Amino acid sequence: MGTKVNIIVGSHVWAEEPDVAWVDGEVVKINGDEAEIQAANGKKIVSKLSKLYPKDMEAAAGGVDDMTKLSYLHEPGVLQNLATRYELNEIYTYTGNILIAVNPFQRLQHLYDSHMMQQYKGAPFGELSPHVFAVADVAYRAMIHEGRSNSILVSGESGAGKTETTKMLMQYLAYLGGRAATEGRTVEQQVLESNPVLEAFGNAKTVRNNNSSRFGKFVEIQFDKHGRISGAAVRTYLLERSRVCQISDPERNYHCFYLLCAAPQEELDKYKLENPRTYHYLNKSNCYDLVGVSDAREYLATRRAMDIVGISTQEQDAIFRVVAAILHIGNIEFAKGKEVDSSVLKDDKSKFHLETAAELLMCDPGAFTDALCKRVMVTPEEVIKRSLDPYSATISRDGFAKTIYSRLFDWLVDKINSSIGQDANSKCLIGVLDIYGFESFKSNSFEQFCINYTNEKLQQHFNQHVFKMEQEEYTKEQIDWSYIEFVDNQDVLDLIEKKPGGVIALLDEACMFPKSTHETFAQKLYQTFQKHKRFVKPKLSRTDFAIAHYAGEVLYQSDQFLDKNKDYVVAEHQELLSASRCSFIAGLFPPPPEETSKSSKFSSIGARFKQQLQALMDTLNSTEPHYIRCVKPNNVLKPAIFENVNVMQQLRCGGVLEAIRISCAGYPTRRTFYEFLHRFGILAPDAIEGNCDEKAACKRILEKKGLIGFQIGKTKVFLRAGQMAELDARRTEVLSVAAKTIQGKIRTHIMRKKFVSLRKASVCFQAVWRGTLACKLYDRMRRQAASVKIQKNQRGHQARRSYKLQVSSVLVIQAALRAMAARNEFRHKKRSKAAVTIQGSL
Repeated sequence: MGTKVNIIVGSHVWAEEPDVAWVDGEVVKINGDEAEIQAANGKKIVSKLSKLYPKDMEAAAGGVDDMTKLSYLHEPGVLQNLATRYELNEIYTYTGNILIAVNPFQRLQHLYDSHMMQQYKGAPFGELSPHVFAVADVAYRAMIHEGRSNSILVSGESGAGKTETTKMLMQYLAYLGGRAATEGRTVEQQVLESNPVLEAFGNAKTVRNNNSSRFGKFVEIQFDKHGRISGAAVRTYLLERSRVCQISDPERNYHCFYLLCAAPQEELDKYKLENPRTYHYLNKSNCYDLVGVSDAREYLATRRAMDIVGISTQEQDAIFRVVAAILHIGNIEFAKGKEVDSSVLKDDKSKFHLETAAELLMCDPGAFTDALCKRVMVTPEEVIKRSLDPYSATISRDGFAKTIYSRLFDWLVDKINSSIGQDANSKCLIGVLDIYGFESFKSNSFEQFCINYTNEKLQQHFNQHVFKMEQEEYTKEQIDWSYIEFVDNQDVLDLIEKKPGGVIALLDEACMFPKSTHETFAQKLYQTFQKHKRFVKPKLSRTDFAIAHYAGEVLYQSDQFLDKNKDYVVAEHQELLSASRCSFIAGLFPPPPEETSKSSKFSSIGARFKQQLQALMDTLNSTEPHYIRCVKPNNVLKPAIFENVNVMQQLRCGGVLEAIRISCAGYPTRRTFYEFLHRFGILAPDAIEGNCDEKAACKRILEKKGLIGFQIGKTKVFLRAGQMAELDARRTEVLSVAAKTIQGKIRTHIMRKKFVSLRKASVCFQAVWRGTLACKLYDRMRRQAASVKIQKNQRGHQARRSYKLQVSSVLVIQAALRAMAARNEFRHKKRSKAAVTIQGSL
């Protein structure tokens, strides 16, 4: 995960960004060991080269269904792949044989109908899209064919969908191994119907989840030789007893309290119950209802589920009388009595609730009061009855309520197991583990310590399994893996559970000493583990301590460790409830064995839980494990929202990234010969020329590029961490040179083509322009010629007119002259004739 890779200018990389975990970008500048990245979101980021991870630019647009197919198996690559698939409502993704399930926060019924079950039945693993049914099918087929028990481990933080995933697994196993009912209910029906009962009494709303399991559950489903379900058993671990008396806003107490308060009115009258807001154990939080959930309907559904798993009506009545009694017990308050350090019931309201609780528990009210307010101390000389002050009486009251509820829950589990029945002749089973994930809150107490201890044990088992899968892959491909280091968290487990110096052992030791306090316990831890690299002493606290778990450092507050670790029932409480007139309640508190000596009376929650956990690990080690990691994509519990930082933290806590680290310790990148040659053949074209086989060609390419440490398997090339990036960087350089050459040729071709086109266009343009100019010149000359002609014609016309006028004038004048001459001649002749006449007359 931290291998140095070859980053050059132009490389596409992932860089850390606090708001979104990782952001992709392009390296634009490198200065020494730092790089400047132009991020896709527009930001300029400066980062150390060692903190950058290469981005696969050839990744499939819709992501890959198995993250071992990723070219770069690192945090940002895994995160991006999950985000891409989540956008497409592909909520399941493999990492090898591990299934990652991202909670969609919406109903996707098409994924879980009978048609989908039929499709996955008998299908080879990986042939169909990733699915919870595929994991269950593999476990079932392995059990049938190999005759070996299998287990499916479902983990994740509160709200990640563990409970729903477990339901789907059990439904599919019931589909595969179920049979028609002959008489009464079948085993698989009872197993499935046990879920609502356990959820009602063991689940609650937390800050992170509306239906959070506050206990661990391992369901063993037993099969006969024909592969049919023949029996089952439910194992539970560490119920969170403190929730009965302590909840914080906006959480809720266990569902059963609210379901009972929403029961039909005749039920409420029988148990003398009112609105849940009136009860001290419920009104510490302002949350009473769940969105989209009807407590009244859930109450009836829980009753029906109880019928199916074999809880009789009388037992159901006794169960809910105990639940109602606990609510009344929480409303009992104490005030100072007349004597020193004594206490009495505060008022009539407290008296009413005590009498009601005594009536429901069928015990004597006076004895009930004494059990809460007094203690009997037996000494060799005498028996002393000591009164409790109001504070101590309140603690006694809460301890009484937690003890009853814890015994009731244990009885329910035992009843479910006896009703379902176990098959003594069964040789194989499939176990489904639904257990709390790693927890780290602002305030972490004994419960978080036990939960995280559980996750450390499971993480070690997970690491060993992943390492084993790696070994199997390497063995199958016949490559050397002997030098690969195994990632182990044994040092954390030694810190917690080692005897005699582990945290649990020191806690038990502190609980056995009457004068021990959480301060002395914390000081003992500081002295014992002052040099332990996994133990941290806070600077600003004298009682807190921190442990560096595999998923991160968690700060624990030790102030309630001692009280929560003490696993004993107050003798007065035991005596009171053992004497109950109700056989059910008396059966919850059987008398302790008489041979139990005083020295062996002490037992602790931590020690018992350690034994339970070891028994669970022994069971898991005897089975073939399959893993489902559930992920909560956002904290607002809404669909279509993927919060990178939140998901990345869960991947770390869930061990997914630890599995990647294990893979990276060996050969995280595996490519078939064809895929490798298709991608990197351009690095050495001569290596793939001719008719040589693919394996030899791959080896030539790697040797030619000077890589060392790689291995060639039977069908795949195995590359060490960073080598894929090295090859990609060289491939990028080759492609860059080729691209520049192609670009140069293309630019030359484009420019020549452009030049020729411009030249041709220029010639054409010039010809057209010259033609246009010639036309214009010709037109002008024609117009000029026409103008001259017109002028000439005009002048000729004028000349002709003038000539004609002149001729006409001349003719007229000539005519006039001729006329005048003729007239004159006529006159002359006339005068001459006259003269002759005259002369003749004369």
